[in-house]
Amino acid sequence: MTDTKDIPETDMSDLSVATAQMSKKLQSAKDALGSVIFGQDAVLDLALITVLSGGHGLLVGLPGLAKTRLVETMGTVLGLHAQRVQFTPDLMPSDILGSEILEEDDSGKRTFRFIEGPAFSQLLMADEINRASPRTQSALLQAMQEHQVTVAGHHYDLPAPFHVLATQNPIEHEGTYPLPEAQLDRFLVQIDITYPDRASERRMMIETTGSDDTAVTEVLSTRDLLDAQSLVRRLPVGDSVVDAILDLVNWARPGSENDLVGESLEWGPGPRASQALMLTVRARALLQGRLAPSIDDVIAMAGPVLKHRMALTFSARADGQTIDALIETLTERLA
Repeated sequence: MTDTKDIPETDMSDLSVATAQMSKKLQSAKDALGSVIFGQDAVLDLALITVLSGGHGLLVGLPGLAKTRLVETMGTVLGLHAQRVQFTPDLMPSDILGSEILEEDDSGKRTFRFIEGPAFSQLLMADEINRASPRTQSALLQAMQEHQVTVAGHHYDLPAPFHVLATQNPIEHEGTYPLPEAQLDRFLVQIDITYPDRASERRMMIETTGSDDTAVTEVLSTRDLLDAQSLVRRLPVGDSVVDAILDLVNWARPGSENDLVGESLEWGPGPRASQALMLTVRARALLQGRLAPSIDDVIAMAGPVLKHRMALTFSARADGQTIDALIETLTERLA
């Protein structure tokens, strides 16, 4: 990618107008989400950035922090066909993808018919994804990467757009199955949801325990969202931002030339992290009404993109080191 100065003036003018118009629509969508989800402005930004980038998000937070409500509301506001799957230890892959059933017509002829599962939606909520067995978790791998599923040797395309927003409780480990690294890497970002501030919680107490009049309506259509995703990929990225992404990802790998992580990391981010940063910094710029991303966007998206793609060594954990602190050290060098 090149700087904006390398784009013809007429194309730049059209891109600028399209960016301004789409940013206004996206702000309206965020306002609608904010009328239901209180005190989570950063979370709303990351959720919208995830969808604008065409990726999947892992929502990590304690129970009762509106993770499920967020996904349900996003489906309505963004005009997406949304479905929810509660992951449990006895959940089977067919409960997500669908299965073939044997039917017999009036003439006695028997044929197989495929019954679509919840995966055939535009926004799939995988609630408490780490409670299902690895076999069931893996059923989502092909869907998340290729936007299609294979059942009984037949390939079925998923609707467009297709996004998975999965939730996970960070402190409860009994009866859970940690997500394998290969699946974690499929998630574009990890979105940490923390407690709301006092003012937001006060508003929440008052508005959610009275009359139920907080219903939201569709703000964007599916066509609008697809146009926004296409626009994200058209935004120019300057060479300085590209270099910042490459530097950051390489610094976060053990054994890199500029070894800033020492012996702290067991493993680090792969090329998908670089791709994820390229997309999310553009999406963040579009959400804020800017024509091109900056290094500040790289710094802002470093944590959500990298933290689930890195693992500390045992000695580093014993010393009290954290992934968040390590990423902050790396981004300080970019500033």
